[in-house]
Amino acid sequence: MRACLLRIRELEPRVQAWAFLDEDHALAQARAADDLKRTGAPIGPLHGVPVGIKDIFDTADLPTERGSALCAGRTPSRDAAAVALLRAAGAVILGKTVTTEFASAAPGKTRNPHDPERTPGGSSSGSAAAVAAGMVPLAIGSQTNGSVIRPAAFCGVVGFKPTHGLIPRAGMLMVSRTLDQPGVFARTILDAALIAEQLVAFDERDPDTRPRARIPFREVAAEEPPLPPVLAFIKTPRWESADEEMKEAFLELAGSLDARVEEVELFPSAAQAWDWHQAIMDAETAASLEQEWEKGRERLSNAVREQIERGRKTSATDYLRALRWVPRLWESFAELFEQRYDAILTPAAPGPAPRNLASTGDPSFCTPWTLCGMPALTLPLLRTAAGLPLGVQLVGPRDGDARLLRTARWLAAEVASSSAD
Repeated sequence: MRACLLRIRELEPRVQAWAFLDEDHALAQARAADDLKRTGAPIGPLHGVPVGIKDIFDTADLPTERGSALCAGRTPSRDAAAVALLRAAGAVILGKTVTTEFASAAPGKTRNPHDPERTPGGSSSGSAAAVAAGMVPLAIGSQTNGSVIRPAAFCGVVGFKPTHGLIPRAGMLMVSRTLDQPGVFARTILDAALIAEQLVAFDERDPDTRPRARIPFREVAAEEPPLPPVLAFIKTPRWESADEEMKEAFLELAGSLDARVEEVELFPSAAQAWDWHQAIMDAETAASLEQEWEKGRERLSNAVREQIERGRKTSATDYLRALRWVPRLWESFAELFEQRYDAILTPAAPGPAPRNLASTGDPSFCTPWTLCGMPALTLPLLRTAAGLPLGVQLVGPRDGDARLLRTARWLAAEVASSSAD
């Protein structure tokens, strides 16, 4: 904990990843963890490990202000389900990381650790930047469009968004029940597997969770695949928006994997995924933030106001049509996996982090997988000529999270071997 705090003191003025941090409280938790271990009492798999918490997850001992002036001074009396699970596993809550306003597109203060003139992505900007800067080994965030995968890609860390419904969202700011999905940040695949494994649970307050047996993410991720995986390289209709360096890097990556990668065209019905996602996200955000809109719309950023206004204008027909198409879209992806492929290979973002602090970047390479609630993971396997991270995104079938982690570890090993050659 002292090492993490020292690193924060050194880099926080440049990176600005933290929304709230109390060093004395963090050290007191670490001492309590030390004391517990000395007693010989059972300890959890994350015992004493510092974790950063995106400031949309309620914490009973720390403020939760959701990145908004409307929530300034908000102090919940109960931990979010994810925070309670982390504490039960022995984790030490280091502090609250910066989120964009109400986990939307309105940027916060955080800068990219690789270049302070570039965005860290969003909305889980502080979590990604804090892990990338070595301030904390693990952090949690959330994704409604690309808010785990994109910042992880921009900051050069592992980002993992499990299947929708695996991690309970009780006590987390809910902007879209259909799309909101918690995720994790780490520096390695096995670390991401370790923290994600502690977060899977049933919570009756989140109707999208269900009772299930423990999923051994880390154990499966550490195994060798029984057969070499086959990846479906899907460019998506957004491929033309990718910059040339990203396109060249991905084509080289696909070529280096030879027979293990096959380019696959996205089926025609998926072309509307982005429109369906927009209709659902806008309508549900407008409904979720109705109270904030009624009481303090003048205190909201332009980005949040515009999204709520779009949502209030979304027709019930468009919203329900989009909801109706999601299961059909997922069924088409399920067939793809069942027929041949272990995972989908696709960019995490159009390129490296943009040099633009007024935006969190383009999330469109994440949209269809988030819409379908599929597990997604980004790996910092590629770099630009200037040394900036380029994220490689892998997507798996729903409830295929452990196998996706295993495939990701295989891919990382293949790339490392190819680079060594």
